[in-house]
Parts: sequence; structure tokens; C-alpha cells
Amino acid sequence: MIETTDIRISPKEEVKNIASKGGKTSQGGFADMDADKQHDISSEGGQKSSGSFEPGSQKASEAGRKGGLNSGRAE
Repeated sequence: MIETTDIRISPKEEVKNIASKGGKTSQGGFADMDADKQHDISSEGGQKSSGSFEPGSQKASEAGRKGGLNSGRAE
């Protein structure tokens, strides 16, 4: 017979593990990048978007109106 060990971590243990890492749950990400790389990425904001509408187009106007009408409705 093979013995197995249950290695599931309880929520309390998981919280302790995260806290011992200073609250970090992953190994990296935007906040851990050097400042120059962050700047390069953030300076591209919005420039990569192809955009859905031409500025001032009739379609953009209609979509904005529909969004405004629906924003006040409760689900």
C-alpha cells in the first residue's frame, strides 16, 4: 500500500505564506520592473489602440448616446 500525504494548504497557511513574502503573490510584474522599462510601456498608452470610431463620426455619436442611456439602468 502506498501512503500519500495531503499537501493542501489551509487558507490561514496561505495567508501566512503570502504575508511572509511581503504581500507579493507573484514573481514580477509591472511594479517590479525597472523605472525605464515601466516608462517605455506606459508611454505607449492609447497609441496601440486602433480605435473603433472616427472622431466626430455618426456611429461614435450613436454609441455614446446608447452608453449614456444605459449607464443609469439598474441590472
